[in-house]
Amino acid sequence: MNLDAALQTFIVESRELILAMEDSLLLLESEPGNVAEINSTFRAIHTIKGSAGLFGLDDIVRFAHVAESVLDRVRDNLIPVDDHLTALMLECGDYLGQLVDTAAGDHPEDGAALQQRETQLIERLGRFLPAPTTDLMPAVAAASPTEASAQIESSGGGAIANGTWHISLRFGRNVLRLGFDPASFLRYLWTIGDVTSITALFDAMPPAAEMDAEDCYLGFEIDFKSEASKETIESVFDFVRDDCQIRILPPNCKIEEYIHLIEALPEAKERLGEILIASGALTSVELEQALQSQEAGRDHGQRIGEILVEDHVVHHAVVQAALDKQKQIKDRRTLESKLVRVDADKLESLINQVGELVIAGASAEVVGRRCGDGQLNEAMSLVSRLVEDIRDSALSLRMVEIGETFHRFQRVVRDISREMGKDIRLAISGDDTELDKMVVEKINDPLMHLVRNAMDHGIEPVAQRLARGKPAQATVSLSARHESGSVVIEVADDGGGLNREKILLKAIERGVVASNNSLSDREIFNLIFEPGFSTADQVTNISGRGVGMDVVRRNIEALRGNVELDSVDGLGTTVRIRLPLTMAIIDGFLVEVGHSGFVVPLDMVVECLELAGVDKAAGDARHYLNLRGEVLPYVRLRELYGIEGRPPRRENVVVVNSGGRKAGLVVDRLLGEFQTVIKPLGQMFRHLRGISGSTILGSGEVALILDVPATIQQATHFENQPAARETPSNQPALSLQSAFH
Repeated sequence: MNLDAALQTFIVESRELILAMEDSLLLLESEPGNVAEINSTFRAIHTIKGSAGLFGLDDIVRFAHVAESVLDRVRDNLIPVDDHLTALMLECGDYLGQLVDTAAGDHPEDGAALQQRETQLIERLGRFLPAPTTDLMPAVAAASPTEASAQIESSGGGAIANGTWHISLRFGRNVLRLGFDPASFLRYLWTIGDVTSITALFDAMPPAAEMDAEDCYLGFEIDFKSEASKETIESVFDFVRDDCQIRILPPNCKIEEYIHLIEALPEAKERLGEILIASGALTSVELEQALQSQEAGRDHGQRIGEILVEDHVVHHAVVQAALDKQKQIKDRRTLESKLVRVDADKLESLINQVGELVIAGASAEVVGRRCGDGQLNEAMSLVSRLVEDIRDSALSLRMVEIGETFHRFQRVVRDISREMGKDIRLAISGDDTELDKMVVEKINDPLMHLVRNAMDHGIEPVAQRLARGKPAQATVSLSARHESGSVVIEVADDGGGLNREKILLKAIERGVVASNNSLSDREIFNLIFEPGFSTADQVTNISGRGVGMDVVRRNIEALRGNVELDSVDGLGTTVRIRLPLTMAIIDGFLVEVGHSGFVVPLDMVVECLELAGVDKAAGDARHYLNLRGEVLPYVRLRELYGIEGRPPRRENVVVVNSGGRKAGLVVDRLLGEFQTVIKPLGQMFRHLRGISGSTILGSGEVALILDVPATIQQATHFENQPAARETPSNQPALSLQSAFH
């Protein structure tokens, strides 16, 4: 077993558990009596502690045990759930995250700082425990099994007291091959109780000539004092249950149960009897009397008491709780067997290869059409359909729900609202909306800026909200939905809205706009995305320095998206982000202007029509046409990008729709649907407006992919500007050179 791979799995799963724990704690703030969330929080920390013990991460085990002890008392209704407790447990989750990051090597932490924070948190946790928690893992727990046995036996075993279990443990031969350290299970056992006696057995070890260095021959007889339940003790050995013989006898069990244990174990009876007598579990008189009773004719097959775990055998005397536990484990393993973790780099490589397959398929289809062979064209059509299915399946592997990203902001809203003295809740909708994993990872920072700004600038103080007749509790909303082949994410608040006059005055003061410019409300509101622009009266640790909003727009545009802003005075502000579903492959509609090819995302194409003669004749005076009684602004791609040559006698209009706004794209020829593999333009062209990427056609030529929202915005702006309407038809209004900022 690859230990590095196992450790990486532990790190990934631990981070997921910490996020799940955080969600449960945030829900407990509003629902303190939610038993399911209390148990979920306990299970998260318990699982992290158990897994960390297998890798010898004693810092995690030690700290998680204290937090787990507090949560255990919460489960027993000994500690009430309140804001103080949830806040403390959230800090514990943050600290566990730091320890996991340190184990991963991602963010090396200062050891002294970590120790100081751990001391402070344990001190605060200790106030919820009946006695101060000091040494949670005695030195003997860190020793080897043989050393531990010697240390404990030298101190004397003593009689078995109330609450002392007896554990017979025989590790399977493959334990070492599976990557497990037998000593780690003993160390973990120390975290839930005290080992009062331990004896290491090597009776299964063969002669040296027959020994396999990778086999495990260890066995242990353990007396374990603990108030833990049967299920908790049993769970210590969950990872090796199927490869070991584990028998657990409860406290104060009858002597007959020890006799049956001796009979079931592989070692000599005399050897096991000596161990039990030495540990104090039995006296020599009791053992002798019991053996005589057995020889007198007692049924050797009778099982008295409870034997919790046996190697692949469930006897009639096994308690129902053990059966239920085994069923739960079986169901969990069945579920896990249906899931496969795939490295992100491998998935990215698959997507790239599928993209190249799409390009190669398009090239072969072009060759087939040129040959004019009917059978070849039919075969290529079948191949194209199969390639399209493979493309869709490959892309679906990279689609993830955006809900996980949204729910992380619950903690952000909670902490910042308390810091600012505001009462704010986060409302989430559309969290099941799927988006490309790459897009989801890169949208987190822009959303963080928008949420923080909404809370600081948008939401008014409580007194001001009450004076305006609003509820004291404000709302920040995060929502997502699919629309026209894109994903629309909205960040909205019910605060005071943007101050139009204040933004305009600030822009004029900074020289961003001229004082005599006539700007629409939307254009004024969008000024807040300019670099260094801020209307904050004072700088806080949250916002006000004029950085963030320009970064938001830059990052979103880097994802081939766009951002819009709407605001109503006194009612709130909505920031709308529109992003492509995927960054890799799309269905496109291929058009041509002159000898240049352009691809329009197919999901945004509404219809195609021929440019009527009357509209074409009036093109010098206006840039809109009558579409069945609807005014449709349009833009000539030939003029927009300064493409040389005269337009053909018959031109076509591609009607596109983005965000509820329609526009027309005037092109020379319509070439039909086309599977488009998106290629980045490169750093030199990163500021090019209206173009979101490029693709390779089947002929080997390069076509540009149109950024439809930006093109519509340009078309609308072009129509609204008087200078644009006066531009002669033979002079381009916007060349490729002028398309740069």
